[in-house]
Amino acid sequence: MIMNLLAIDWTVDPAIFSPGGFEIRWYGLLFAVSFFLGYQLVQKMFKREGEDLKRLDKLLVYVLIATVVGARLGHVFFYDWDSYKDDLWSILNIREGGLASHGAAITIVLSLIIFSKRILKDKPLLWIFDRVAPAIALAAFFIRIGNLFNHEIMGKVTSGWGFRFLRWDGRPPYDQVDMSTLPVRHPAQLYEAICYLIIFGLLMWLYYKRKAYTRQGLIMGTFFTLLFTARFFIEFVKEHQAESIDTNAVLNMGQYLSIPCILFGLFFVFRSFKNQVPDPVAEYQKRLANEEGSTVNKSETTQ
Repeated sequence: MIMNLLAIDWTVDPAIFSPGGFEIRWYGLLFAVSFFLGYQLVQKMFKREGEDLKRLDKLLVYVLIATVVGARLGHVFFYDWDSYKDDLWSILNIREGGLASHGAAITIVLSLIIFSKRILKDKPLLWIFDRVAPAIALAAFFIRIGNLFNHEIMGKVTSGWGFRFLRWDGRPPYDQVDMSTLPVRHPAQLYEAICYLIIFGLLMWLYYKRKAYTRQGLIMGTFFTLLFTARFFIEFVKEHQAESIDTNAVLNMGQYLSIPCILFGLFFVFRSFKNQVPDPVAEYQKRLANEEGSTVNKSETTQ
């Protein structure tokens, strides 16, 4: 990566290394890191509220499957159906790329509904949504950084500061490409990643400092509203990804899909102010104090 006036020459190889011809990519590594850290975050919330950690392991499976399946099908049906309709088996070849966050959002919501009905029968549906939302925002940050390493989800050409993407605009052999001949583009992946990281920080602040979990749906609603609002506006500097939308159209597919997500989020934000519940952290701490008190009393009686 070389700084050249107002442009950054992005020459990073998407593959970390290729043992036996099988590529280990930055995208895959960052995807795995996002799930690991997300698991740790939700685990901390479960422990803080005295919840059964065995449920968390099942939750990870639900969300992981939903993310991969939903993101893949979202790309196929929302953005590139013409390329897959005559060869449906190629849908399974995710190594070639093609994942869509809107598709993942839909299937994650469905998976959490199923998880809540089957596993968390003693909890309101919104309980799990509020705990998982910050972890998903963090995952979105890592996935967009993975897109940057993959030279994909490309921004439009700009006359100002930006990136020259070797593996998008250049042609192999890449080590012979004159980077100064490539267009400078908005690093849309980086714009989104920064926004998602800020949203993650805000959601964590709401959970730990403002006790937003006592307003059921507030954390989830804030997540949907802010994340897809950011996505909506950043789409203006991104190349169109859906062949079904004219490149000269005012809005693109990503923006059309973001609008209902924003409205969905706003609905739950406003609804949350009429949906207050007792503080589960305080209740758990009180329960622990009572148990400790009972133990002390029994010990004194025995003596």
